[in-house]
Amino acid sequence: MTDLRNSDRPPADIMDSPSDDMADSDYSLGQDNIEGKFGPIGFDIHNPVFAISALAVVVFVAYTLFLPEQANSVFSTLFSTVTKSFDWFFIGAADIFVILCLVIVVSPYGKVRLGGKEATPDFSYLSWFSMLFAAGMGIGLMFYGVSEPISHFASSLGGTTVGADGVRTDWAPLGAAATQEEAIRLGMAASIFHWGLHPWAIYAVVGLSLAFFSYNRGLPLTIRSAFYPIFGERVWGWPGHIIDILAVFATLFGLATSLGLGAVQANSGLNKLFGMPIDSTWQVILIAAITAIALVSVVRGLEAGVKLLSEINMGLAALLVLFVVIAGPGLILLPDALNFLGAYLQYLPALSSPVGREDVNFMQGWTSFYWAWWISWSPFVGMFIARVSRGRTVREFLISVLLIPSLVCVLWMSIFGGAAINQIVNDGYTAVQQAALPVQLFTMLEAMPWATITSFVGIVLVIVFFVTSSDSGSLVIDTIAAGGKVDAPVPQRVFWCLFEGLIAIVLLLSAGGLKSLQSMVISTGLPFTIVLLIMCVAIWRGLASEPR
Repeated sequence: MTDLRNSDRPPADIMDSPSDDMADSDYSLGQDNIEGKFGPIGFDIHNPVFAISALAVVVFVAYTLFLPEQANSVFSTLFSTVTKSFDWFFIGAADIFVILCLVIVVSPYGKVRLGGKEATPDFSYLSWFSMLFAAGMGIGLMFYGVSEPISHFASSLGGTTVGADGVRTDWAPLGAAATQEEAIRLGMAASIFHWGLHPWAIYAVVGLSLAFFSYNRGLPLTIRSAFYPIFGERVWGWPGHIIDILAVFATLFGLATSLGLGAVQANSGLNKLFGMPIDSTWQVILIAAITAIALVSVVRGLEAGVKLLSEINMGLAALLVLFVVIAGPGLILLPDALNFLGAYLQYLPALSSPVGREDVNFMQGWTSFYWAWWISWSPFVGMFIARVSRGRTVREFLISVLLIPSLVCVLWMSIFGGAAINQIVNDGYTAVQQAALPVQLFTMLEAMPWATITSFVGIVLVIVFFVTSSDSGSLVIDTIAAGGKVDAPVPQRVFWCLFEGLIAIVLLLSAGGLKSLQSMVISTGLPFTIVLLIMCVAIWRGLASEPR
């Protein structure tokens, strides 16, 4: 098995001969880097990506700490402006990503092998899928797996309401539902929509671009490399610097949002089990403690850190799913999953339409936020996927990254969301619906046997997802800030890991909590959406010139 941390470029013997427009770059990996030591601490950083990114993060943290009310006002304005003015842009862009991936899957380009014709995979399918899932969806599914289906079911059943200005004020998806049965199907379809093909297509576009241009073209493993077909040698100058700096910002704030969600949910679960107070002090303590655990994993590296934790997480998640199926409504959840998958496909065209929508609250407050969140995560998840996907064909890569995780999300939402809705509709157990969002998972588990044990497993899952996100995110940000080097000094990864936790803490404490985290995700996701759309053109041109 090849250790990706010990090689800056793919070995020459596994690469095809690059096409003329890709092969004549004079750029040498690390040529713009500054290397040295600060006391006993070594560094190898890209100039100016590291300096500008690090300085901007420090300035942001200071501004948010010392002017919290002003920061809160700015963040709220950003969130409102972007979600209301650019909802069509986020939704339309996500549709393009899905269509592009599906077209490539059925095209001759699907035969291209990442790393060259003789390349072999670095990881088994089990390890690969585990890392894909843990990096891509972890904390979010734990946080929203119960609450989102309940929310969409209730709003769909509640019907539509229109304000004096003629704009709908309800939060129901599409046109709501006339019956309880249809409200269940529409609510589950809307939930699956936010966790299915579209988010994974966003990750797939970035991951495929990075893997192809790194392993097949010998370019550095950094976001700017995907734009070489468009910018040529200028990609090593300021156009590339700006792209990589945007990627660092998007990744930091995307991760900070997830870490904030994870801290709030872990705090809620520990309150249920052990009476821990639910307040910002304990959430800060949790972020600090889990960041410390992530630091240990960061130091251990990809193989001994992220891979091991991802496999542990997949095992625990599978056990929790199996328990809910057996102890909850029983095996009826499995046929329901097929029903909900059918509902998702039925409503998919309407849910993914970027224009002519009346369900403005659902479209802007749910879908726009989600797509911006996934886009903010895409440099991190995409690069991480690229690092662990050498040796796969493009078709195998896209099917595995796009379809298989989407089906897992369908199963997860159907089982956890379906069990919670069943408790409300058939058992009259309304506590799960009345509970606060972060605690709804644990409230659902309370109505089942062995609630203490399963709730504890749920908390462990949240924490380990938290750790794997912080760990793998630090590896990715450090790679970008080191100009594509994957073996940069460990203290640099530690630096970024600490700053991820610090940003989450500062936003939770000083500027409106989770709303501020969501505002920053939206703000960084908007410019990076443009980057991803240009990346679609670049990957198509790159695949078209590759020998098959």
